[in-house]
Amino acid sequence: MELRALRYFVEVVRRQSFTAAAEALFVTQSTVSKMILVLEQELGTALLVRDEGHRKRRLIPTDAGRLVLARAQEMLAGEAAIREGLQSLDELQSGELTIGIPRLGATLFAPAISAFHQQWPGIELKLVESGSHAIEAALRADELEIGFCLAPVADDLYSLPICDYPLRLLAPRNARWENRTQVSLAELANEPFLLYGDTFMLNEVIDRACQQAGFKPTIACRSSQWDLIATLVECGMGIALLPEPNCVQADVRRFVTIPVVEPEMRWILVLTWRRAAYLSRAARAWIDSIHQHFDTAPAALPASAQ
Repeated sequence: MELRALRYFVEVVRRQSFTAAAEALFVTQSTVSKMILVLEQELGTALLVRDEGHRKRRLIPTDAGRLVLARAQEMLAGEAAIREGLQSLDELQSGELTIGIPRLGATLFAPAISAFHQQWPGIELKLVESGSHAIEAALRADELEIGFCLAPVADDLYSLPICDYPLRLLAPRNARWENRTQVSLAELANEPFLLYGDTFMLNEVIDRACQQAGFKPTIACRSSQWDLIATLVECGMGIALLPEPNCVQADVRRFVTIPVVEPEMRWILVLTWRRAAYLSRAARAWIDSIHQHFDTAPAALPASAQ
């Protein structure tokens, strides 16, 4: 049965008149009559009878008509809710977006997250904080729609460059490098390193650079929390290599942060999603918002993302 037929039937019962229902529906009376007849034939039972006992004849639903009326009203209300929900999604008045955020970059993205919320307060943001490897895996498993990862990403992921920062040495105040303007990586060969959890691609960046400098780093501890790593540095457990934005937050009364050269290591973040994935309106709005916030080149979305 068609929803249109049910809508006509409900309107006839509501207005107690085929003529009045037709006017409300902007169709002819014959169209309404024919639609109700087709509905009765399809259901195999009469839905309306005329009450001849009053001066003004009334249209009375039969037992079957009352049942159909109740269910039709539910179905029409459901259709209206679907249309309202779709309009709300289309206008970004509601919805949700799950985003992978690197733990080392969480505070860097806080202003961008706040700006997006101010523009689209109806979108609920679900932030999953992890390392790049875990974020890539979650994107492939459709547990995330979009995320930030350390470059380069695999070929099955589309990426939009966001930011590029050098790594800096984080050492305790009064360390032997305190008055240095830069330090070569080879000078750190005998130092215990505080590195990151297994899901962090930054470990690989550091490992490759150390190999290039001619040594394999001695690892004292691994952690996924950069503030814990900083505390362990202060306690004298070892040194750390952190992205510049994290070093900027370090208390100069407790730490020294120095550029590392020969080779210089870069922390390059990209916004990424699966190439074959469909991107929701919220995800596309997020991409636009990030582009504006970080002043990056506009993203040319692939056809699959539209």
